[in-house]
Parts: sequence; structure tokens; C-alpha cells
Amino acid sequence: MFVKMYQYHIQEDKVDKYFQIQEKASVVNSQYIESHTMYLNSKADNTRWIEITRYKDEKEYIKSLKLINQQEEIQKLFQSLLLTGKEEIIEEDFEIYIKKGEWK
Repeated sequence: MFVKMYQYHIQEDKVDKYFQIQEKASVVNSQYIESHTMYLNSKADNTRWIEITRYKDEKEYIKSLKLINQQEEIQKLFQSLLLTGKEEIIEEDFEIYIKKGEWK
């Protein structure tokens, strides 16, 4: 399995809008690919979010990325939610290795 992790800072008063945008992106993706996303909000800094999405493989992620990049409205709306002065989005790629009988 392939996992994509994003870390970014969302304005505190824009969290509802953030989840509306995430839902729009999910609807686009779910028509063509299978993925599972988890959103983590830092207890130490409530503007800091980590988004972790699991895909069948890296090819599915690339397909997803192409679909989302075609949605300019979603991209612009998301950028407008980032905290001023902390607009950087950090991303990392991971592989999941699960031993038989462990969490899936």
C-alpha cells in the first residue's frame, strides 16, 4: 500500500470550510479510485493539520492527484484556508508493511 502524508496550517475560523473542500475532493476521487483518509489536528497547535491518505498503490495516488489537479476551484479554495505566514505544505510518501494478523 502507498500512503501520502500532508502537513499544513489551516486558519482556526476556516475549519468548517476545510472539511467542505475535503468532501468535494473525496467525491471527485471516489468516482474513480479507492482511498482512505484520516485528518489529524494537533493538540499543541490547533492550526496544524496532518492529512494521511492510504491508496492501493502509488499508481492510484498519481491518478488521484491528476483528478484533483483538474479541479482548480478546489485548489484555490484550499489555498485560501492556509494560515498567513505558514502557507507551506509539507508532504511525504510512505509504504505500509503489515504482518499477517495485524491491523489493516
